[in-house]
Amino acid sequence: MKRRNVLKTLTLLPFAGGAIQGNSASAAQEITGSLRGPINPATAGVEITLESFMSDKNIYRTHGIEPVINCRGIFTIIGGSLKRPQVKAAMEAASKNFAQMDEVADGIGQQLANLTGAEWGVVSAGCAAGLKLVTAAVVAGGDPEKLVRIPNLEGLEKTEVIVPRTSRNSYDHAIRNIGVTMINVGSMEELENAINPKTAMIYLVNGDRSWTGAPMSLENIVAVAKPKNIPVLFDAANEILTFPPVHLKRGATIVAYSGGKAICGPQSCGLILGNKEILTSAWQASSPHHGPCRDNKVDRDEMFGMVAAVRAWKEIDHDAILKQWNSYLDHIIKKVSGINSVQTMVHVPSTQSGLSNVSPEVVISWDKDVLNITGLEMADELARTKPRIAVAAGGGRGKDPNVNGIAVTTIGMQPGEEKIAADKIYKILTAKRAPISTEMQAPAQSLAGSWDVDVKFSSSSAKHKLFLEQDGNWIKGGHQTTFAVSDLSGSIEGNQIRLQSALRLIGDHVPYTFTGTVSGDQMTGSIFMGEYRSAQFTAVRDKKAGPKQKIFVPSGAPLSS
Repeated sequence: MKRRNVLKTLTLLPFAGGAIQGNSASAAQEITGSLRGPINPATAGVEITLESFMSDKNIYRTHGIEPVINCRGIFTIIGGSLKRPQVKAAMEAASKNFAQMDEVADGIGQQLANLTGAEWGVVSAGCAAGLKLVTAAVVAGGDPEKLVRIPNLEGLEKTEVIVPRTSRNSYDHAIRNIGVTMINVGSMEELENAINPKTAMIYLVNGDRSWTGAPMSLENIVAVAKPKNIPVLFDAANEILTFPPVHLKRGATIVAYSGGKAICGPQSCGLILGNKEILTSAWQASSPHHGPCRDNKVDRDEMFGMVAAVRAWKEIDHDAILKQWNSYLDHIIKKVSGINSVQTMVHVPSTQSGLSNVSPEVVISWDKDVLNITGLEMADELARTKPRIAVAAGGGRGKDPNVNGIAVTTIGMQPGEEKIAADKIYKILTAKRAPISTEMQAPAQSLAGSWDVDVKFSSSSAKHKLFLEQDGNWIKGGHQTTFAVSDLSGSIEGNQIRLQSALRLIGDHVPYTFTGTVSGDQMTGSIFMGEYRSAQFTAVRDKKAGPKQKIFVPSGAPLSS
């Protein structure tokens, strides 16, 4: 029986909240004049060498942490982006004085308005915090008595947020944290019917389904919401900033960005732009004020740093940065060209990704039967061995599942790191290896039946159930967690097991990969849960259920949220 790669989990970094797919090329072309091209990493003119990167004096290594060369992109799980020199300088200057924070917020709001063309601006503690602040603002309306009651919304007038089902995502926890009821709709007719006196706002996330021409585009939603005075919050977290902000121009009331992604401001900041009245209430809901969002504190240094990031983004030579990025790709392509079966393809942002994922990338692919290594194994080796390099496995933004390779993205790279990355990629691709094994070891025993599972998390435990059917090496069945049941698949080779399932909620996804060993009526090992790290498990066969018990599991049915 041939070995299948689908069950391998060779991921070093669980890139939580991967960027939502880019917008249509036509939509991007409409605003090309405002884009002016991509952005730069923070350090200019300082070339990173292998010796400097591997230095024992690196502050991360002095704390027992191994740093990573970022050829993967802008992800919070690996630190977001790098602050520009202008941002660090502004933060340092702001740290030298005290000021009344409401006055700081007013001054920052006006500066952001002047720079962006928006009516007003607020710096939040990340984009998700911005969503939370805006929700608190539309629920309380600036009334402190209502504000301090949140999340108990009993007696309040505005307690519902309408959202297209296609816009539900893991970040809308920030909205739900206020206590509102999320009203999911699937069409414009459903949206219109959902509007009522309790509607606080409509929430929409960026992506193809919210762009001009889509059935539930921002424009179509605004056309319904605006006459009824219902604010529309547009989540553009992973996008670049345009002048004026394109989504405000399209009709959104408020648009929210991540400050620590494309804009290269402080990683812990978000940028909220739009209606001044709502944003004034949003600031009232934020720290240093008491209430439900006191936990979303932004330092004055970060607020000035965010303004500096916006100003730098507006003034920087984007064409020069794009030229630098392309030079990184050219160096890597030249290094790997000529290796047997290796091919390269460059994805260009202007035609591939609209406002999101704005830097160019190269996909390096090869015949795994010639070089005896898969793209997953390549990405794993790059990430786990020094110097550690984060790349994406597969076909990159092309998302072709048939591509065996890796994607190298430039947005997080610093000058000189392209040489380190190219040398290591070349070394791995040209190393001598034994052919990839295509045969699977026969299973040591049958796993068929029901299993009682004790799961030990970092600070608690839970009871799960596994319902397994077996066909040779292959396993299928169900996984019952505390609150749900999901499909499961996997394999057994000898006494080694690997089982995978996923809890799929509306807007959320929790993966479970069980790896370990089986001996008789007991399985033990670990559960890799993606961004939620790992847990330990012990499973004991439920002999009362019997091995022939048939289990029926719902396939991918979303749970209410």
